[in-house]
Amino acid sequence: MSSTTTAANPVLRVAPAAPAEAAAHFRASLAFHADVSDVAAALAADGDAGFVVVDSRSTESWDQGHIPGAIHLPTALIPERAEQLLDKSVPVVTYCWGPGCNGATRAALALAQLGYQVKEMLGGFEYWAREGFAYETWQGRERRDADPLTAPVRAEDCGC
Repeated sequence: MSSTTTAANPVLRVAPAAPAEAAAHFRASLAFHADVSDVAAALAADGDAGFVVVDSRSTESWDQGHIPGAIHLPTALIPERAEQLLDKSVPVVTYCWGPGCNGATRAALALAQLGYQVKEMLGGFEYWAREGFAYETWQGRERRDADPLTAPVRAEDCGC
């Protein structure tokens, strides 16, 4: 590819990283993030998932809908309540509303600063519901049809 084509191409204007650098970056990303489908699969498997899920949103948000089995721990309360609710030997997966909200990131930071192993669930509650996984509200358990833009409609998983 010529340098003229590269300069006009917004994708290649900055060259891709070397393969070893890219591998290190993506390996690190996976150490910090989990996706909704993987969290759901681990929670649905027989036995202990090996982690706990923390919903870092407000009580009003929690009541509107949350992942079954999640621990409700709003970010602002983490410093004073985390040790009462969480075991430092068990990894934590945080979530908030969705990709437009960084509440799960703030919660993950607060927990990491207290000595917890933590990952953030990409997509948050929005993608949990959009992918068709059951959730709980103050009225009971609910489920939406999977959104074909976020999850395969007739398959166990997306094959990623």
